[in-house]
Amino acid sequence: MRLSMTHSSRPPAPHGFRNQPRDKRQSRGRYLLEYLLFLTLAGLTRVLPRVTALRLGGKLGELARLTQKKRVATATDNLRRAYPEKSSEEIKADVRAVFRHLGVSAVEMLRLDLFRGQADVDRYFTLVGMEHLHQAHAMGKGVLLLTGHIGFWEVGTFLIPQLGFPVDFVAKRMKNPYVDRYFERLREAAGGRCIESKKGARRILRALKQKHMIAVLLDQHISRSEAVPVDFFGRKAWTTPIITQLAMKQGIPIVPIYSYRTEDFHYEIIAQPPILFADEPGAETVIHNTAHLTANIEAAVRRAPTQWFWVHRRWRD
Repeated sequence: MRLSMTHSSRPPAPHGFRNQPRDKRQSRGRYLLEYLLFLTLAGLTRVLPRVTALRLGGKLGELARLTQKKRVATATDNLRRAYPEKSSEEIKADVRAVFRHLGVSAVEMLRLDLFRGQADVDRYFTLVGMEHLHQAHAMGKGVLLLTGHIGFWEVGTFLIPQLGFPVDFVAKRMKNPYVDRYFERLREAAGGRCIESKKGARRILRALKQKHMIAVLLDQHISRSEAVPVDFFGRKAWTTPIITQLAMKQGIPIVPIYSYRTEDFHYEIIAQPPILFADEPGAETVIHNTAHLTANIEAAVRRAPTQWFWVHRRWRD
């Protein structure tokens, strides 16, 4: 879930930057500077041997833990409240592991298009439950892939097309448009397509009619006006009901699928049996089904707690 990654030092301005007032031009300059610094780091991680680059990512994650105090505080609070039985030392150790994991994930993302076909699938991946993907796809209604920010979640943009399935990935736009376009090329290099989360409803429906798989991360905070409250690690978390409503109304199968990184920088991909929701009326049914999907993600996180995105403010009281 490839294009070659070649970039000039002065990429063309994204649409909308031309003929803008001074403050907009200043923003463009800042974005360009950020992008050039970003390219320097990206270039380094891409020329190093894979394991060396990923170990460097872990070190960068440790450095980030020392500089990102607010993120550390968020992760510490989230882990403490999710695992109240753990001691302070255990929580500190988990936070350190989380930041190492995020550093490795960042480098993995920058190298995403360097995977090479079936040879790398055989070399780096252990696949469990792939028959569930085939079962759901055979229903002929498209498939919703339920996942979260667990392990190296972005690796699906390579793997799912390699398995022979047409697939689209719902993602948020990044603030820096140059970096955003860079990551979009990475995600689409294996043949999948990106759908912007804020404006993607029609594209999602169109893709499902074309019998595509749609990968959706359901573990981020959503504003209350667009969400329903469901339990996640014993606390209410505002969660979008759109996936549930779509699956109920259209009879679309939902396949939970998660990617876990192993100690040797390989990946275990686990797909679960399809979930089918009946088209039953009532807001309570939607909440119940959304809670069911969220509980599935919680169980996946508990399998490898330090491989989840604890730095996100998932719970906002």
